[in-house]
Amino acid sequence: MFHRVLELPDPSQQSYFLWGPRQTGKSTLLREAYPKAHYLDLLRSDEYRKYLQEPFLLRQELEAAPEVRFVVIDEVQKVPELLDEVHWLIENRGLGFALCGSSARKVRRSHANLLGGRAVRYELFGLVAAEVGSDWDLERMLNHGYLPRHYLSESPKELLAAYVGDYLREEIAAEGLVRNLPVYSDFLSMAALADTELVSFASIARDCGVSSHTIKNYFQILVDTLLASWLPAYRKRPKRRVIAAPKFYFADVGVVGFLGKRGRVTAGSELFGKAFENWVYHEIVAHNAYAKAYADLAYWRLASGLEVDFVIDGRVAVEAKATRKVTADHLRGLRELVVDHPEIVHRYVVCLESKPRVTPDGIRIVPPSTFVQQLIDSEIF
Repeated sequence: MFHRVLELPDPSQQSYFLWGPRQTGKSTLLREAYPKAHYLDLLRSDEYRKYLQEPFLLRQELEAAPEVRFVVIDEVQKVPELLDEVHWLIENRGLGFALCGSSARKVRRSHANLLGGRAVRYELFGLVAAEVGSDWDLERMLNHGYLPRHYLSESPKELLAAYVGDYLREEIAAEGLVRNLPVYSDFLSMAALADTELVSFASIARDCGVSSHTIKNYFQILVDTLLASWLPAYRKRPKRRVIAAPKFYFADVGVVGFLGKRGRVTAGSELFGKAFENWVYHEIVAHNAYAKAYADLAYWRLASGLEVDFVIDGRVAVEAKATRKVTADHLRGLRELVVDHPEIVHRYVVCLESKPRVTPDGIRIVPPSTFVQQLIDSEIF
């Protein structure tokens, strides 16, 4: 139904990992891309138990099937020991593999074989506007989120509740990632309030009744399970005192809305503005990965509070403002940024104005549709 922007490699040329949050559509994309591949689905309890107990069966089965040249293993993180067999089969049989998963945490913690550079990394995000096409609706996306089923649903709240429940049960409890699941569940609601913000670990720790160290570990679990990411501060040759701590972003704004009990967000509200910033970040991060731009992403904030939401490769600055009329006050951060960093050559404000325009000092004011098209055309970066 959606044409995904991510281009997967030719199976005869490259083995790879495909990571992404749960329900972003990884399995669907792989089945569409490789209809003739040999599939292993570790979500199936019988296959999971079989390979967990005897991972060498993968090698024996593929040794007995010389016609198989490409293999897809779904949810590979559930049995990291299979990666030793995959490594052998790549080296000795020349097979290609697509290794799909929603969390690299268990793979890393078990010191599993990451194939010594023989497999590259791809990541599939939730839907971006370009994948929805002409039917894309910004307000719907900010309320439903980026996951395909949720975006299409007329009742996303039920799906979001199930999604969070499955995450706690299958990603957290089943893998034994935390000792106290009720506290972690409470933490998720607190983390949702921190979306697009600097995080006070001490404050959240007090509210949850645990240590700051535990809260830091909880945030790392969110990152490792691909539900969130950190945006570092831009600190290149600062001329004034700048904030150095990173900002926190959830990977799906629908999950944020559910966990934070936001209700429906509409243009003009503070929560709409936070959701809008999350969406701009989502589009930038996804484009950076899909276009293989490899740009360094950051934000910039002076100790005085002036801020620019996104700095891209030290050359492009983007500010997200969910307003229908951009004023001089909205431009202060972008104007102060170039005082300290004249190497910033392009400045954008993504906003709700209906038509793009350019200020006398070269700041581009663009509506969401223009921003999306310029990302597609790689005009921004």
